[in-house]
Amino acid sequence: MHSHTPGQPPGIIAPHIPADTYRHAEETGAPIVIVVSTTDPSGLPWRRILIAAGVTGAAAIGGWALVVALCALLDATAHAVTVIAGAAGPIGVGITFRLARPKNL
Repeated sequence: MHSHTPGQPPGIIAPHIPADTYRHAEETGAPIVIVVSTTDPSGLPWRRILIAAGVTGAAAIGGWALVVALCALLDATAHAVTVIAGAAGPIGVGITFRLARPKNL
């Protein structure tokens, strides 16, 4: 056991105990309960890693969904243009060409 000065908290064991509390406990014989809570700093912060991975995955899935939606839109547009051009035939192409031509030529 370490020897200590009466009336003073033992140095390394509990320097954070208020002196009045320690003196009162020493005079009355009341026990002092010291609770030390520690965290393990050597472990990986799994929660933070999983949240970051979830956000990254959601962003990647959202980006690919946007690409797929644009491809589907372009495909639908190309299909619609093909159907309209096929239905209009040569007359529709001539009217379109005539309307698109500048007036001063």
